[in-house]
Formats: sequence, structure tokens, C-alpha cells
Amino acid sequence: MAVSISRGEKVFNGCNVVFMIFLSAWFIIPFVVVASTSVVGAAEAARRGGLVFIPQTFDLGAYQAIFAKGSAIIRSYGVTLFRVVVGTALNLLFTAPFAYALSKRSVPGRKPIAMFVFFTILFHGGLIPTYLVVRYTGLYNTLWALVIPQLVNPWWMLIMRNFFYTIPESLEESALIDGATPPMVLLKVVLPLSMPVLTTIGLFYAVWHWNSWFDAAIYLADIRRMPVQNILRRILINATEVINDNPEMLYEMDAPPPPDAIKGAVIMVATVPILFVYPFIQKYFVKGVLLGSVKG
Repeated sequence: MAVSISRGEKVFNGCNVVFMIFLSAWFIIPFVVVASTSVVGAAEAARRGGLVFIPQTFDLGAYQAIFAKGSAIIRSYGVTLFRVVVGTALNLLFTAPFAYALSKRSVPGRKPIAMFVFFTILFHGGLIPTYLVVRYTGLYNTLWALVIPQLVNPWWMLIMRNFFYTIPESLEESALIDGATPPMVLLKVVLPLSMPVLTTIGLFYAVWHWNSWFDAAIYLADIRRMPVQNILRRILINATEVINDNPEMLYEMDAPPPPDAIKGAVIMVATVPILFVYPFIQKYFVKGVLLGSVKG
């Protein structure tokens, strides 16, 4: 039997469609403008101005400049990949055992430790004490300064702990009766059953490492150790630094790329990788929000 739709519902649905189209265009058009501007040559930029919606010709000079031999972008991509891969692995290595220990009611002092962890979510030491700790522990101006100070995120650790609550204790007790040690129970029983939360929290950590730039600006003094987000910020402030860093590009091109094209190319290089990854991990982000609200 067909369900009739009232006139009010039709109007409401139509308004929703129009609003969503407008909202989508609001987000997509700026991205298209940046992508188009990144492939505009010097002559067209001088004729049409900085930002271009539909380029008349395609010029990859800006991408050629930022990916030139010895370019800071290439070095910064290596730093970012190190940070994402090594940092995320260490984050999970320290977060998972900590969360598992706090999920065991037999652990002495479990509640005070959990309260202390929760306290750090609301209050932290501040920028200057953290900087002094990094400096006097020998981490300053090293890549480890981007990883070690943020080994455990307290909020994500509590989400993981709540997931561990949902694992039946009978499974762990059976493994202990069979002669397994607590570390073996964690590795052989708990972690294989916890792949959803490990994947979710791992993705949280990876995206945070990819987007983070402030800690590198504070703890690193050598531009060669900067991640890609810091190089992006540097170029957005002064796009001509790409040409200054690669003067040999002037001899390989008819004209250097315009500053707006360089800025657009750097934005695309820094944004597109995570944009392609996000559609595949979006469901894990949504699931991760729900994990912390379920407690067994």
C-alpha cells in the first residue's frame, strides 16, 4: 500500500535538499578554487588575478617547484610519515596496556589513578612547564619531541578502558586456568577481541599526528625536521620561499609560478592524502564516539 506524503512533508523535504546542496557547494567550491589556482601559470595569473575558478590552461610549475630536488616539502613528508607511523604505534603500545590495567577491578589504586587521568583532561601543566621538560630531557630539536610528550591521550585511553569493560571476564579466567600469564591474556585474548577500538583509537592518533603543527613549532628549531603542516604554514605566510629554497627552478622554467599557485599546490599536497583516507575511516570515527558511552 502506497504511503501518501503530505504537502508539508514535500515542502520540508524539498527545503532539506536545497539546503544540503547549498551547504555542499559552500564546502566544495573553495576546494575547487584552490585546486584550480594551483595549476595556473604566471601569465594567466597576471591576466586574471590571483584566485581562479576554472583555469584556461594547466601549468604544473607550482608542483614542479615544491617537489624539486632538495625541496623542504619532500623532507617534511618524511618527517610527517615518521610521526604518523612511529607515533601512532607508540601511542597504541602505551595506551592499550594502561587502559587494560585500569579496566581490572583487582588492580590496587585503580580508582585514584583513573581520577588522576581524568584530572589531566581538565587541567594540564601548561606550555612553559612542558617546554622545560622537553628541553631538559634532551628531546628538544629532535623528532622524538613530536612523539614522546603525547604518548597517551587521557580521553582516548578512557574510551579504550570502557571497551575493555565489555569483554567477558570468563574468557580471561579460562586463559589463566590454562596457564596463561596476564601479559599473554592481553596479547592472545584481549587485543584480538579489541580490534574495533584499537583501529578507532589508532585512527584518532594518526589523524592528530598528521594535522598537528604547534608542538613542532615550539620544540623544533631546525627547519629540516619540520613536518609538512609547518612547511605549509611557512609557505602560506611567504610563498616566495619555495623559489628561494630552489633557485635552480628559475633556469628550468620560462617564468616562476605565481605565489597563489604555490600556496594552492602546497594546500593540495598537504590535504589530499588525508582526504582520500577519510572516506574509508569515517565509520570508525563514528563508532569511536559510541565506544566511550558503552560500559559493561
